[in-house]
Amino acid sequence: MSIRLFLVSLLCWPLLLWQGKRTRQRALRLPEAAGRRSGMLGNGESLRLLICGDSAAAGVGIAEQQQAFSGQLVTLLSERYQVNWQLAAKTGLDCAGLNSLLHQLYAHSNAVYRLDVVIVSIGVNDVTANLSKTEFLKQIRALLNRLATDFTDPVVLFSAIPPMQHFTALPSPLNYWLGLKAALLNQALANELKNWPKAQLVYSNLALTADMLAVDGFHPSESGCKIWAQLVFESVERNLRLN
Repeated sequence: MSIRLFLVSLLCWPLLLWQGKRTRQRALRLPEAAGRRSGMLGNGESLRLLICGDSAAAGVGIAEQQQAFSGQLVTLLSERYQVNWQLAAKTGLDCAGLNSLLHQLYAHSNAVYRLDVVIVSIGVNDVTANLSKTEFLKQIRALLNRLATDFTDPVVLFSAIPPMQHFTALPSPLNYWLGLKAALLNQALANELKNWPKAQLVYSNLALTADMLAVDGFHPSESGCKIWAQLVFESVERNLRLN
């Protein structure tokens, strides 16, 4: 995979740079979903949940948070748990940006925040910024250390970086190159998480189709969020049983 990425970079770099710049200029800018970003729902065993990350987690491309990933996941979990949840997500965040956001939100006191599960959506912006695998893993370790020490060592589930080669907003060969880069960082993340007993990568072998994407061809649609939420819900259930 890394060899293919190197060869495509070597052969196509001027074209990739031009396509990247042109794609950013022409990208359809959509707002984050409106609606609540915290609350309590359900009547079962208590579950303290943090959903954090980038524009996909923030619900870009979807009108209301209830139909976005966070809302659909909380609804599923509320059938079995009393979910005390918060969404901390922002358009444009990479892994370093997420570390900074969590520091801003939770570093104002010496309290240890009690969480059972943290869902992380991050990586697409690290891919588009061409972040090195070494730097990406450095930021991932910093994030995991923060969650383990400041948040009572919760179960941490990372959503895999999506197969960006299928994003309809991206031209070829840029989409192919970004897909290779995303797969490389996913592989590195999966290997790193083997060192963290309470962390796991959530991924799917389902093909990414156009109806799973919002109108910008880059973010998940409501139906895409439904599939995503179901995958994460099943992973939460498995991990809570194990832990």
